[in-house]
Amino acid sequence: MRDTAQKRALRNYRSRLTKRGIARFEVLGLDTDRDLIRSVARRLAEEGPDSARIRAAIGRTMAGDPPKRGGILQALLRSPLVGADLEFERSRETGRKVDL
Repeated sequence: MRDTAQKRALRNYRSRLTKRGIARFEVLGLDTDRDLIRSVARRLAEEGPDSARIRAAIGRTMAGDPPKRGGILQALLRSPLVGADLEFERSRETGRKVDL
């Protein structure tokens, strides 16, 4: 039995994917999630800046770890205004009279 051109092409294609470090696998899921799963897999395979962020987010979600606390505080502490010794003063005016 001889290899057909189609079988050779498929074998060569899968060989090229293996050299790039990409594996082929089957996943069971809801039909409505098909596009989502494909787009996530495509982004992960691209190895761009988004792939690390997506891996981390999915890893945290699957591990069930609670989200880290203090993220806003850490962002404020990284501000260039930290240590600038700024003083803010609010005016203590009573406002204007309004006839209702």
